[in-house]
Amino acid sequence: MAVHDFRSQRLFVDDDLSAGKSIEASREQANYLLNVLRLNSGSELLVFNGRDGEWCVEIEAMGRKKCNLVPIQQTRSQPDRHSLRYCFAPLKQGRLDYMVQKAVEMGVGVLQPVLTQYTQVRSLNKKRLRANAIEAVEQCGILSLPEIFPAISFDQFVSTLSPSDTVIFCDEARPHAQDLDQVVSTNMPTLLIGPEGGFSDDERTTLQNLPQTVHLGLGPRILRADTAAVAALAVLQSKLGDWYS
Repeated sequence: MAVHDFRSQRLFVDDDLSAGKSIEASREQANYLLNVLRLNSGSELLVFNGRDGEWCVEIEAMGRKKCNLVPIQQTRSQPDRHSLRYCFAPLKQGRLDYMVQKAVEMGVGVLQPVLTQYTQVRSLNKKRLRANAIEAVEQCGILSLPEIFPAISFDQFVSTLSPSDTVIFCDEARPHAQDLDQVVSTNMPTLLIGPEGGFSDDERTTLQNLPQTVHLGLGPRILRADTAAVAALAVLQSKLGDWYS
């Protein structure tokens, strides 16, 4: 496995990447590279698109408002997208931005908003969600951009589950967690975190009646939803994911 280069600037692009195939930086990217970072023709940085791995590219400047990026060599091959599916009730914008960034840093491969009974925010800006996910992958050496799905209702979420799916349900009413070591699943479980007001009694009953539900209590304190996300993902990744405890 190639060693991460944490010193070089990293940039996400939508274009296909291959040796010698020049791509045009967006207007915002060109301004950032040429006028904020003050890079010039011949300067090198790392780019990735979530499909073709990570590439070292050379800047080809055309004035101070436009530049091309010329791939020189691949520095890391493309890994599989993380399989962890993170389902969450949308939050107010500042907390949602933080939660999305931290979830991506923690290895989430799918972001699925779920509208529960007590969800206060009913509409989402998918473009902003994607921008926050891109910012996280650029800064943290991640090569796969998570899939971001439109918001669905709680009932729709339940209908997407198969009998073999394991749902790890962060239950604020249950101070003690079930033993995650006993979770048996062919796929990474689905993690579900509710809104600021918690789950309703009906929703909790529905989750408890699912074939494979694991209750994850996060201690005696009531955590804010964005804090609960980081805590739950850390516990899950250390037990079942790509962290090692």
